[in-house]
Amino acid sequence: MREPTVAPTPHPPTDAEPLDPAQVSPWSGFSALMRWSLAATGAMLPLIVVVQALLATGIVIGFGFVIPDITPDTALFLASGAPTILLLTIGLVIVPQGVSRARASGALDYQRALPVSRPLLLLVDLVVWTLIALPGVAIGLVVAWLRYDVTFSFDWPLLILASVLVTTMATALGYAIAVTFPAMLAQLLSQVLVFFVLLFSPITFPASQLPEWFTAVHAVLPIQPAADLMRAGIASDAFPARSGDLLILSLWTALGLVVTYLALARRK
Repeated sequence: MREPTVAPTPHPPTDAEPLDPAQVSPWSGFSALMRWSLAATGAMLPLIVVVQALLATGIVIGFGFVIPDITPDTALFLASGAPTILLLTIGLVIVPQGVSRARASGALDYQRALPVSRPLLLLVDLVVWTLIALPGVAIGLVVAWLRYDVTFSFDWPLLILASVLVTTMATALGYAIAVTFPAMLAQLLSQVLVFFVLLFSPITFPASQLPEWFTAVHAVLPIQPAADLMRAGIASDAFPARSGDLLILSLWTALGLVVTYLALARRK
């Protein structure tokens, strides 16, 4: 009598056999990293939203005190530039500081070892900080309307496109700074950038007030194109949209994404 054959049991995975990122669906990886990021922020999340709202309010009201005899046109220029400062501050200052802390604590290395696609790490930060920035942007515009009685003419498709590009550009560049330079140097650079954005960039004042050589520098940097595109989306009747601004902003966005991807793709 023939003995019955027994099908071989499949070999169970071991710790020496890591999961392939291709085996994890993008949505599963994204949702898991989102829960991680929100849990890591924890109780600080409402406080961060409040601080961003206060920053937007402070820019609108505080800069108005600096400008004597502010006119309606100047008030509109100031009000339409405040959202850009908020988005740039989040991407170029808060994001690199957070990523630098994650590098120092080892959390970033742990995330990079997870079986998820590396670009998802940047995408999660982009989504989280965009959601945090949106209330501050809305509050800043409402405060400008109440304080200066300005009238906005929204070009919604342009405003949405500009907001996505500015947020992506700033977050990608901030992330690239954080994963390229040592943690202490990255945090120092972020502190320098916040002063450059607030005081030396034509966002809340026209570029004509800068020296010619400084105007030429801003012609190739992404800060002024970001502000001009956002301004055209917020007050389209007063400020036209230029294709050159879109091109420069897109190039800097692509550069930040490439540098960040290459840094995240490194083994060590």
